[in-house]
Amino acid sequence: MNIGITCYPTYGGSGAVATELGIALARRGHEVHFITYQQPFRLPAFFPRIYFHEVDVGRYPLFEFPPYDLALAVRMHEVVLSHKLDLLHCHYAIPHATSAWIAREMLRAQGSDIKVLTTLHGTDITIVGQDPSFHAITKFSIERSDGLSAVSSFLQAETQSAFGCTACRIEVIPNFIDPAVYDRERYKNELPQLDDGRKVLMHISNFRPVKRVRDVVQVFAKVHAEVPSVLVMVGDGPDRVDAEQEARELGVERDVYFLGKIDQVAPLLAAADLFLLPTSRESFGLSALEALASGVPVVGTDAGGLPEVVQDGVTGALCPVGDVDGMAKAALSILRDPGKWEAMSRAAAADARVRYSMDAVVARYEAFYETALK
Repeated sequence: MNIGITCYPTYGGSGAVATELGIALARRGHEVHFITYQQPFRLPAFFPRIYFHEVDVGRYPLFEFPPYDLALAVRMHEVVLSHKLDLLHCHYAIPHATSAWIAREMLRAQGSDIKVLTTLHGTDITIVGQDPSFHAITKFSIERSDGLSAVSSFLQAETQSAFGCTACRIEVIPNFIDPAVYDRERYKNELPQLDDGRKVLMHISNFRPVKRVRDVVQVFAKVHAEVPSVLVMVGDGPDRVDAEQEARELGVERDVYFLGKIDQVAPLLAAADLFLLPTSRESFGLSALEALASGVPVVGTDAGGLPEVVQDGVTGALCPVGDVDGMAKAALSILRDPGKWEAMSRAAAADARVRYSMDAVVARYEAFYETALK
């Protein structure tokens, strides 16, 4: 198939999944065309059967805000015609699915057509889409898609409830991992090890309010008081300053390391003992899945779709949102018991490979495409 993929190319779960999906599809012989405003952050500079089409947004002085959604629709229209695409796969409902609908209407006016498929990732439904400014256009774009998928059962139900589209068929296709990439043993001789036996706790996110990064630091401070440890914070975003301030106020700033944005997180996760994700709303939890695949137990919250990924008591521990004491207690219980940690680590890596292996999930996307094309 000739497949067009549009996603947000910046640091974040939806862009990462869309990029990895495109790479996997190209490996399986499909031709993949990324259509977005810059090269996706996980997309190699060159990869066979993958093409990148940049969206150029004009800077006409009349526009206070450059109309990216319209420029994207025009670029989609151009790429469909010039490369004879079979379908457009939009990751994130708006503006991508909206732009694809416009492109499809332009094509139909010329006697051509294209299938539009939309994958819902989370905040496009739970936050942005439910804002009064975007609710109607999000509902419209969802209902005009030729195929819909969501990354979790939680998000499927949330979409149907929030937009009243109970008749919409939304297929649940979860995020996935490449087992070969997230192999802990692969990196064990390549990473610097702490020579004093301190435990390594880790958090990876876009540092938005929903991730509750202050809670991450608070949980770590309680663990640090009982068990020698360090906290590694990967990513960047609006709440990074708050996390740094929290570390200073709790007196643990010398043992908290902010590494900023890092594209390839697998080598870092291979050095971690525990992953912290005290999020208030998580439609799936890709970073949690990547940690589990690396054999790292996850301590997080029972919010949204995270309980679908983390098996409480088996591959990690889940507590109510804001329960810093509970998460710290769970973390200490795991770190202090080598046998418990080892059992959880093995279970986490095995479960990720059984339920979320790349080959199985990408095959489901191929079937999703084929159904839409029929």
